[in-house]
Amino acid sequence: MSAYTSAFELFSIGIGPSSSHTVGPMRAAVDFAARLEGDGALEKVASVSCALYGSLGATGIGHGTPDAVVAGLQGLEPESVDPDAVRRAWSDWPEGQPLLLAGRREIAFAKSDVVFEPRTRLPGHPNAMTLVARDGDGAVIAEDTYYSVGGGFIRREGEPARVAAEPMPLAFDDAATLLALCDERGITIAEAARLNETALHSDEEVAAGLDRIWDAMAACVNAGLANDGVLPGMLKVKRRAAVIRGQLEEIQAEGHRELPGEWLGAFALAVNEENAAGGRVVTAPTNGAAGILPAVAMYWWRFLADSGLGQGNAVTPYGELVGSALLGYDGHAVTRGEVSAWDDDDVAEANRRRGIRRFLLTATALGSLFKANASISGAEGGCQAEVGSACAMAAGGLTAVMGGTNRQIENAAEIAMEHHLGLTCDPVGGLVQIPCIERNAIAASTAVTAARLALRGDGSHYVSLDAVVETMRQTGIDMSTKYKETSEGGLAVNVIEC
Repeated sequence: MSAYTSAFELFSIGIGPSSSHTVGPMRAAVDFAARLEGDGALEKVASVSCALYGSLGATGIGHGTPDAVVAGLQGLEPESVDPDAVRRAWSDWPEGQPLLLAGRREIAFAKSDVVFEPRTRLPGHPNAMTLVARDGDGAVIAEDTYYSVGGGFIRREGEPARVAAEPMPLAFDDAATLLALCDERGITIAEAARLNETALHSDEEVAAGLDRIWDAMAACVNAGLANDGVLPGMLKVKRRAAVIRGQLEEIQAEGHRELPGEWLGAFALAVNEENAAGGRVVTAPTNGAAGILPAVAMYWWRFLADSGLGQGNAVTPYGELVGSALLGYDGHAVTRGEVSAWDDDDVAEANRRRGIRRFLLTATALGSLFKANASISGAEGGCQAEVGSACAMAAGGLTAVMGGTNRQIENAAEIAMEHHLGLTCDPVGGLVQIPCIERNAIAASTAVTAARLALRGDGSHYVSLDAVVETMRQTGIDMSTKYKETSEGGLAVNVIEC
């Protein structure tokens, strides 16, 4: 069995503020409603209740969990829902208003039908929820327990583990095996990931899908740089990305040089402020860490891609060969005649797009290792599992587009993860704001530093990525529950909520 998780699962387009506490519970509620409909039981349902256990119960209100459950029961999907339809869906639920289950069946519903059980931790995972459907006499029609296991992924209790629909051409379960397979075939880590993706989709579909992910990431960065004001919640945290953008643009307008490092931080703040506001965001690999990969990728796109420093992996000046055709930057095959009509901007766009695909595919292969062999869930492994994993993925992706070798990529990921070991998840007020937003900016900078260090070496190093992944897993097990997204320790109890 391969550790590989598809890029289109690891990077899912959804909403904030949390992949495990918002996106996962919404998907669980959607699945529960769909199963009722599929079993022919929908017309018998008179009411539905939901119990949120462990971390979902402890910080669910701050993370919008009950709102997500209400939206999901109505059949709304995180990938396509209008974020405004989720915000305060539970907290502002009108008394006496029926709920349209699965978008079809009106049932009785009240806010009290969602209950919080933070002291009850189910053995399957710290993020657990049980949904119960009853008929008009109160008899149970269906009852399912779901685990939100991080990154928006869910697992239903009693359901067999999912197996890939198609066998992966390059099956690997650790970094050592991945490197050996790449050596054997003479390919990059990104190419290995692409081979696995094309077992499930065509080349054009893979390219177009990766482009959609990047477009959503870039849109989130731009939205965060444009929006100001105060984030929702009792902390009244002021947005800073737009203010910093204005300061940096003013510096440049006065004739001073651009400040890439400060833009990098602004990019990360922008994404996580959008996430905290419940906006459209790409899980990468979680929402709490969603700003790191887009920030580092945008840093490369804006400051390095056209400088000669980011062209170490160019295949052709125009695109990637797919059979006898060229793959344009929009993910579709184009003829050489069409390509010959491109201007310099088209060529630059195509080169950047190819680089971003390589970045995302490299990050996917690395993220798959963390997900399979440790965790990407803050409730399971602390923030090292979220921000640490994202930082390692971004460091590896940047190293790849800067022309790094496979061993330099592995080294960069190892450096980034090693220096996040033991990082706790202790959000103040149960909100994905303090310290989460700033933490993404710091980790984005760490990812760039890790890539630079790795590129200065030859890829050889004492501590392997596999050793760091295993250490992260063990550290997560040893970490006290109060430091794992419960807001019962650390900053969450030492900072006065105003």
